[in-house]
Amino acid sequence: MKLLILNGVNLNMTGKREPGVYGVQTLDEINEEIRKFCLARGAECEFFQSNLEGEICTAIQQTDADGIVLNAGAFTHYSYAIRDAIASVHTPVVEVHMSNVHAREEFRHHSVISEVCRGTVLGFGKNSYLLAVESFLL
Repeated sequence: MKLLILNGVNLNMTGKREPGVYGVQTLDEINEEIRKFCLARGAECEFFQSNLEGEICTAIQQTDADGIVLNAGAFTHYSYAIRDAIASVHTPVVEVHMSNVHAREEFRHHSVISEVCRGTVLGFGKNSYLLAVESFLL
């Protein structure tokens, strides 16, 4: 099994931006934990992060992965382009959020991508990624 771990806008700032919400580990450090987690379970993973909506759409459309773990960041709440990219492919996508978005600002309570995703994992910090990966390996 091959998974694409896809991170969107501002996630390159993980470890620096709002550490009380997102933790103190950098995205690279979290990705390394995900890589080890996948390898221990016989899976491959590749990583991509972009602050550009179109690059995320292209990554979704062009991946040869068996599944996508997607933390779209703020794009979650308004990117119909990313929603349509997910809907246009057969690759299953699990939506991920490190924080519990329902316990935060009102605008974060709605996801335009959830309805085209296989499932959503949120509120478990970096472990949200690991739970999403595990969902593909069951």
